[in-house]
Amino acid sequence: MRRTSLAAIGAALILGLTACTDDSDPEATTKPDSKTSTPATEPTKTTATPPPPAPQAGGIGDTITVNGNEDGQKLSVTLKRVSDPGVPTTEFNGPGKGNRWIGIELEIKNTGTAVYADTPAISSQVTDTQGRQFDTAVAKIKAGPSMDYGLTLQTGDTALGWLVFEAPKTAKIASVQFGMNSGLADHKGQWKLP
Repeated sequence: MRRTSLAAIGAALILGLTACTDDSDPEATTKPDSKTSTPATEPTKTTATPPPPAPQAGGIGDTITVNGNEDGQKLSVTLKRVSDPGVPTTEFNGPGKGNRWIGIELEIKNTGTAVYADTPAISSQVTDTQGRQFDTAVAKIKAGPSMDYGLTLQTGDTALGWLVFEAPKTAKIASVQFGMNSGLADHKGQWKLP
């Protein structure tokens, strides 16, 4: 019985070695079995996210309704006046060398059902004719009182005040833009300047 087992093991080893060195089909080791191969991967189809809507447009004196990213967030925003250049309230405070201040007066009314609690200074920017965008500066101008930095409006409440931007003296400001959610909301208002 022991010889039979040894003979069986020896035969298995010989068959195994023969299978490893068999050169009868050289392509057998390089081509995958067509029944077990995986199909070529198809390119993944991506659904393109649509671009955000173009800002609603107006001019000085126009009221534009903007929506936030959350339900019930809605404001009616009016660009009342523009002061370009904005004159500093004191001689000790002014724009940097080669720059000027531009003041915009906004009226913001909460026409939604949610409380508006945001910073209009962060929600706004001005753009020049070359497409450069400028953010607000911490500044006060003689044209009138500044808009509150942190503003909270209940439904129906209104706020009025000036925001100040700093831009190069040579820049021609073309538009003002305002968006809810610190300017990150998809729906924005844009006012063209003459």
